[in-house]
Amino acid sequence: MKAFLVGLIFIMAAALLSGLGVLLFPLLIVLGFFLRVVVGLIFVVLAIWLLGKFIIFVWEKLKSAK
Repeated sequence: MKAFLVGLIFIMAAALLSGLGVLLFPLLIVLGFFLRVVVGLIFVVLAIWLLGKFIIFVWEKLKSAK
């Protein structure tokens, strides 16, 4: 009888976790989309910052060359 209860509890826990996973799947898709957008924005900001640093570096070199 003890083995039956342990097996039943395991099946119920597996069903609960799989049901929870099915319900959370759309949330994971949305979080993946937002993560892609955030990483893209960070990349764009970093690229603009590096471009500005490069322009300042070149400007200073041109000023000091005169």
